[in-house]
Amino acid sequence: MKKALLVAFALLMAPMAAMAVDFKEGVNYTVVSEGPGTAKPEIAEFFSFYCPHCYNFAKAQVPQIKANLPEGVVFKQNHVEFIGREMGTEMSRAFAVAHQLKVEDKIEHALFSAIHDKKQRFVSRDDIRQVFIANGVEGKDFDAAANSFMVSAQMAQMKRATENAKLSGVPAIVVNGKYRVEMGSLKSFDELTQLTDYLTKLK
Repeated sequence: MKKALLVAFALLMAPMAAMAVDFKEGVNYTVVSEGPGTAKPEIAEFFSFYCPHCYNFAKAQVPQIKANLPEGVVFKQNHVEFIGREMGTEMSRAFAVAHQLKVEDKIEHALFSAIHDKKQRFVSRDDIRQVFIANGVEGKDFDAAANSFMVSAQMAQMKRATENAKLSGVPAIVVNGKYRVEMGSLKSFDELTQLTDYLTKLK
């Protein structure tokens, strides 16, 4: 009886084993920090509003990542400044302002759409401010947040995280502040999910 149960268990596990991927450092992920990881497990996305691939990733993959987060793992987003010349910094400010005002989902879509669907050209902070106003944010609230210590602190944190991740492009995923996913090595979203789950458990 015991032997039969073991055989049945092995048969049940076989499809799962066949689907498992043997992830390798230097191929599927790169260690970007030899120090300790984040205090709590996290999956961090790095993106730019000026990146069309990031727009597609935001529409198709980010909602799935959020919906499939392992228990106890948090999802964070970091806007990078190195795309968009001088406006890259202002777009990072815009993302931080949206986060502080708790309108990040609405504003993220509005800015992506303005740049890639409407082909709007942003040349100043006021252009960004108008997008916030068009999406229900009071101008005075935008101004107060844009000049706040909290927004400056978040911008500095995102810039440090970007530098630590040693990025050459976006969208990018870094797990636990230590492991950068090599996106080009993955064949499907399922593999991305398996890899990020695997990396969250590494020390």
